[in-house]
Amino acid sequence: MTEPLQSARRGPEQVTSVVVFLHGYGADGADLLGLSEPLAPHLPKTAFYAPDAPEPCRNNPMGHQWFPIPWLDGSSEVDARISMGQSVGALNDFLDTVLAAEGLSPDRMVLVGFSQGTMMALHVAPRRKAAVGGVVGFSGRLLSPDTLEAEARVKPPVLLIHGDQDEVVPFDDMAVAGQALQGAGFTVYGHVMQGTGHGISPDGLSVALAFLKDRLPD
Repeated sequence: MTEPLQSARRGPEQVTSVVVFLHGYGADGADLLGLSEPLAPHLPKTAFYAPDAPEPCRNNPMGHQWFPIPWLDGSSEVDARISMGQSVGALNDFLDTVLAAEGLSPDRMVLVGFSQGTMMALHVAPRRKAAVGGVVGFSGRLLSPDTLEAEARVKPPVLLIHGDQDEVVPFDDMAVAGQALQGAGFTVYGHVMQGTGHGISPDGLSVALAFLKDRLPD
């Protein structure tokens, strides 16, 4: 059984919304929680969480992973599927726990993922019982575009942001995800970070902030 996800929390005691950051392969929650610093002044009634993925990363034992990546760490496809299934369950439990702790409805939560965290956000959010307020996906991909339409239970709005010089997750994956999401009936927005590799540029963060303010008004 997967242990509950561990996360720090930033924000005031009483809030009206919550943002959950989902980190990439080999990183940890602290890697993204720092984004709360430039965002918090514009979202003063928002709590920020950034859980650590449940497994130590095979390629970086100091970091974490949501699931192994066979072509990077020598794991098998079976390992990856089993691991992802466990992480999906752990993440859903974590999101439910956060909403209960903050006394908020799902529409008051937005998931913000980076790389493998985006893959988790885009997989989990459409398959939950109730829609979250939205999903922001930096530099990731949609893992199961062919099954999305059949498996989606809810359709929160999605903002996809990707660097056109990404050397880790191909920029073309942004279009693949956007087309599959739109084809399944999702409202999708996009922003290209010009000249940006596998990271988050200031303009990308500004676009994400505008989306958050629209989806999580005080």
